[in-house]
Amino acid sequence: MTEKKYRIAWLPGDGVGVDVLDATKIVLDKLQLNAEYPIGDIGWEYWRTEGDAFPARTIELLKNVDAAMFGAITSKPVKAAELELIPELQGKGLIYRSPIVRMRQMFDLYICLRPCKAYPGNALNFKNDIDIVVFRENTEDLYSGVEFNPVPQELADVLNKLSKPFAAFKDVPLNELAISSKIVTRKSSERIIRAAFEFARKNNRKKVTVVHKANVVRATEGMFLEIANEIHREFPEIEMDDANVDAICMWLLKNPRNYDVIVATNMFGDIISDLAAQMVGGLGFGCSGNIGLKLGIFEPSHGSAPKYAGLYKVNPIATVLSAKMMLDWLGETEKAVRLEQAVADVINEGLVRTYDMGGSNTTLELGAAIAAKL
Repeated sequence: MTEKKYRIAWLPGDGVGVDVLDATKIVLDKLQLNAEYPIGDIGWEYWRTEGDAFPARTIELLKNVDAAMFGAITSKPVKAAELELIPELQGKGLIYRSPIVRMRQMFDLYICLRPCKAYPGNALNFKNDIDIVVFRENTEDLYSGVEFNPVPQELADVLNKLSKPFAAFKDVPLNELAISSKIVTRKSSERIIRAAFEFARKNNRKKVTVVHKANVVRATEGMFLEIANEIHREFPEIEMDDANVDAICMWLLKNPRNYDVIVATNMFGDIISDLAAQMVGGLGFGCSGNIGLKLGIFEPSHGSAPKYAGLYKVNPIATVLSAKMMLDWLGETEKAVRLEQAVADVINEGLVRTYDMGGSNTTLELGAAIAAKL
């Protein structure tokens, strides 16, 4: 039987995205994964020189791969982004949008999966034995990109007519008003909540916690909670509880071992997963997968950290563990298990550590140490 050869898009992006993917490639090569890694252009330099941080050629590449590894991206507010365009592109009406958000929506990568595990021996663990998996809806909510600044008169007229609470803003000049739309659909809510329960059932997890703010954001978050209660009836063996997003930040810190699988809308899931990542060592350990029915794109949850770009200083473990998630998604279970064990061994030994772990080793040295364990 011929071993399948994978085609994995390699998207370094900006800043330390290049550094951490270089370290991850050392590990994947040592695993002898049968794959080719075509490089995709994405990031700030392509915005600055082409007016598009996610060029059409990269979109075409992603249509013809099995999976993708993504480094990190630089994002800035709209006006600051326009100022960095080359002179020939300024004043053309180009508007910056985060390529990772566009990618998630374009390829319907509706699951953002963020495991947060406290590996033994990690001095940065808030508490030992933390093992939380966050399911974050990945395509809508406040990240939908439906925003207005200034607000068009026709939109203000409609809101004045349909929304009593908007009366508090009716006298604000429209050029001093900004609106970001929180859009939540039944379809997207159902599938992310069902994905969380199915994961819990498949992996013998005992409880799913639904995070929301239904007491204040009643229309969108209220619908999300209602749908969760409906879907829970299909999984009677799994306990479900729910918590307001502000309260869960307190309870996670107080009793992190009480939580197992967490599911939330896009922004709340983003916030909760960063908090959970900090409890197991910080964003240097925060792996992430953007997963749809046909494509998975795997990335560390940290940003591009421009001040460290090219210094090979930052921790690559988040990216290496994201590669482990990719292997799981591809069905390469044996390689995924070996890779996670290698990471755990290096952490537990504590001999090779980057600066955030209290050491002085480089990004590539830590990657090489993990590869050596394989």
